[in-house]
Amino acid sequence: MYYAIISEDVSDSRERRAGARDAHIARLRALRDDGRLLVAGPTPAIDADDPGEAGFSGSLVIAEFDSLASARAWADADPYVAAGVYREVTVKPFKKVLP
Repeated sequence: MYYAIISEDVSDSRERRAGARDAHIARLRALRDDGRLLVAGPTPAIDADDPGEAGFSGSLVIAEFDSLASARAWADADPYVAAGVYREVTVKPFKKVLP
């Protein structure tokens, strides 16, 4: 089943994001390579593809896991969590309907 991992950043997370980005992206690539990643990306803090100095306000990952518990465990092990990028992480089941 798919699960949505919705993360909200702490204020001024840019430097923390930059320090943990490579490890964060490596985990997402592993999900992609396993055929389990539906979509992943940051949410810009402003209405722009490149938010510049405004940075990002959070992230969204939708991926396939065996259970809610395994999705939660994956989210808890995110390098952004360890780096203090996120102030809150919510994990919910997700049902893909379209496309």
